[in-house]
Amino acid sequence: MTAPLDGVKVVDLATLFAGPLAAAFLGDFGADVIKVEHPAKPDPSRGHGPARDGVGLWWKVLGRNKRTVTLNLSDPDGAALLRRLLADADVLVENFRPGTLERWGLGPAELHAVNPRLVITRISGFGQVGPYARRPGFGTLAEAMSGFAAATGEPDGPPTLPPFGLADSVSALAAAYAVMLALRARDITGTGQVVDLAIIEPIMAMLGPQITWYDQLGYVQPRLGNRSNNNAPRNTYRCADGRWVAVSTSAQSIAERVLRLVGRPELIDEPWFATGSGRAAHADELDAAVSAWVAQRDRDEVVAAFEEAQAAVAPVYDVRDILADPQYAALGTVRAVPDEELGEVRMQNVPFRLAETPGEIRHAGRRHGQDTDAVFGALGLSAEELAALRERGVL
Repeated sequence: MTAPLDGVKVVDLATLFAGPLAAAFLGDFGADVIKVEHPAKPDPSRGHGPARDGVGLWWKVLGRNKRTVTLNLSDPDGAALLRRLLADADVLVENFRPGTLERWGLGPAELHAVNPRLVITRISGFGQVGPYARRPGFGTLAEAMSGFAAATGEPDGPPTLPPFGLADSVSALAAAYAVMLALRARDITGTGQVVDLAIIEPIMAMLGPQITWYDQLGYVQPRLGNRSNNNAPRNTYRCADGRWVAVSTSAQSIAERVLRLVGRPELIDEPWFATGSGRAAHADELDAAVSAWVAQRDRDEVVAAFEEAQAAVAPVYDVRDILADPQYAALGTVRAVPDEELGEVRMQNVPFRLAETPGEIRHAGRRHGQDTDAVFGALGLSAEELAALRERGVL
């Protein structure tokens, strides 16, 4: 079966998370992704988080479906080799600080002179222009500056950051989407273009109408913990067995079912119950009703009762629950991926399904520079030339 991106060549120069994950998403659907790392300084994600037998596990996910080569771009011979590699490429993904590629003679003007059809995807903390452009930027800073942290956490607690790369992951999805738009535009115009993605922006786009609320009403989204100012009850509730469930009542009919289920149907007749904002204003009373009922029952009993009542509930899972859940099993959400170093690695599968041309994780992240000789040999370099470049630290 032909994958949607068969024949698309992607060169991934990025490190850590947003850029490499964007390239991985493209590789999931058939793109030939060539991951370029410094000969002496591998992608830092190889050393992030837990490892097994010295093999970084985060890299196994982030480096999936990629061939790996090493190349010193700051060396003129390394820059020249990259230009040769990009001569027939479709997409470049990079996340150097703005101005770095230009300093090496690898800016968009130089690269488009070599390959006018190239889509150059530039991912940075703050974008290519503006007073902050040359600052070092990471997802944590985007989570802080976007408004996410200010609106996350308990009302009387500090702004809260996620314990994972949320802004980077959102940016990766946005970057993959931008690449596909640029490739579609190239189908029309015949030429590539530059994608400028600042990590501070995609996560802001996911935060709802906070700017419009402030613009029109002067309203600033407060920290509400697990509650919402749009509806109630909406929270997490502790069950009798110590496990937790999450309840959402965004729809009026669901809110009514929940209150009937927990034995408080009289609250439905209150005038304020008829709107989400009215219920949110009485969240203490509604939370108390739901919490008292949930606290008397084990989690499985709570979930079963909510399902019977057609009310919205979900158990609060950790990774052990995810791996045992029949819905995730039915969707194929977790995939056992073959790996040369670890034998087999389970990881999240492609995050959606195409009926006719599904994506696939063909292999986990490969060893540092594993495909260097094959990739550059295909450009015409002899074994002697490869050995000489390796001796000089270019490869």
